[in-house]
Amino acid sequence: MHFILKSLKWQSFLLQNIKTQKHRHVFLSLYCTMLPNLALPELQELCSVVSSTVDGLDELELGLNKFTGSLTSSLVTQIIDSCKQEAPTRRLLRFFLWSHKNLKCGLEDKDYNYAIRVFAEKKDHTAMDILISDLGKEGRVMDTHTFSVVADILVKLGREDEALGIFKNLDKYKCPQDGVTVTAIVSSLCAKGHARRAEGVVWHHKDKISGIEPCIYKRLLYGWSEQENVKEARRIIKEMKLAGFMPDLFCYNTFLRCLCERNLKRNPSGLVPEALNVMMEMRSYKISPTSVSYNILLSCLGRTRRVKESCRILEIMKNSGCSPDWTTYYLVARVLYLTGRHGKGNQIVDEMIGTGLIPDRKFYYDLIGILCGVERINHALELFERMKRSSLGGYGPVYDVLIPKVCSGGDFEKGRELWNEAMRLGVTLRCSSDVLDASITEVFKPTRKLETTNLADCSTAKNREQVANNIEKAKKKKNYMNKKNDKKKKKTSTSI
Repeated sequence: MHFILKSLKWQSFLLQNIKTQKHRHVFLSLYCTMLPNLALPELQELCSVVSSTVDGLDELELGLNKFTGSLTSSLVTQIIDSCKQEAPTRRLLRFFLWSHKNLKCGLEDKDYNYAIRVFAEKKDHTAMDILISDLGKEGRVMDTHTFSVVADILVKLGREDEALGIFKNLDKYKCPQDGVTVTAIVSSLCAKGHARRAEGVVWHHKDKISGIEPCIYKRLLYGWSEQENVKEARRIIKEMKLAGFMPDLFCYNTFLRCLCERNLKRNPSGLVPEALNVMMEMRSYKISPTSVSYNILLSCLGRTRRVKESCRILEIMKNSGCSPDWTTYYLVARVLYLTGRHGKGNQIVDEMIGTGLIPDRKFYYDLIGILCGVERINHALELFERMKRSSLGGYGPVYDVLIPKVCSGGDFEKGRELWNEAMRLGVTLRCSSDVLDASITEVFKPTRKLETTNLADCSTAKNREQVANNIEKAKKKKNYMNKKNDKKKKKTSTSI
């Protein structure tokens, strides 16, 4: 399940674990929201014109030309901030260019930077390119935060060459090539797996990264792990040690993920031994593996349906003093349910509850969905009872799955009971009450047993029985003839 690890999605994990130089700077994305509420009537008037979806761009400019109020730099930024969610980017761009034409030198560099970030976040490459070009032509200053946002979006859009081009020409935008901008371009490239190109940037700007080497190493390690290149990831760790920077827990977890993902595809039998070797190496440097470390391995084991190894890793965790979290129990229970070991799966869930762990609602949502998918409705209902006893709330999605499922299995009485229970709890259901109507809901029943019980009565079964009898008679006849021939051979041999 991807919301656990990979929708942990590792980029967000990276951002949470690495402190960057960006934190030294004030994020200007809140700039407009902190402005005083200037000229409210003018703001409302221009917002209604810009946000209108009826007129085209030419009509938009005609409407803007009718504006008779006082247009200021701060008002322009306020309008873009107010309309950026509703108005199409093309209308925002036309409004900004119209404001520039009317204010001329009135627009400040920070207004340009804010507008560029808005268009970057909306992934409008054309609008972003136009304003960046104007920024350079007019000799305005691009701040480092704007460059970080632009570089990140360009790489995500597959335009890493363009991002590198802006980085190489930052002097054109009066933006320094310092540790912040180097970190920004390296982070953007590594986040999309362009570790080789990121290493090229680092190589050519070694003098710019003094003091932030560990941060750069972590990004490069992450970039190689995105490519599942174990050899290069191991090289980065060695280079860190040689440079006098000890890899931390994040580095080893990143490498562990890279190793497990590679083995998952190429050498599943090597998942456990190689991962445990990495954990042993971590302990040798006094870095204790956490539940996240084990969950990386358990996730890959679950995807290969390795039940015994998953249960063994859970025991190893507990014996080593590493307390499993609810994600750990989820991963083990999931693989047990998927492989038909429902009793053992229930024991794992009970063990988790017994330790006092309170899982996320998604824990129950996914496991109940799995049990319904493998047609184990009774187990799904039992798990739902455990969820209700934990008083987590958010039962609507479960009712929406269980009610149609039990009704399609023919148990309309249980479906009605669940429906009434949901109504008593005040739960808003998305499924229709029609599922409770036996004349509407199609019931799916297993047919294999019915076919076997009625097999003797059908003509096909009689034909099969007759063929079997004929085969048996033929075998007996063949055996009889073989014995008869053997007797003849013995008589002839004795007579000779």
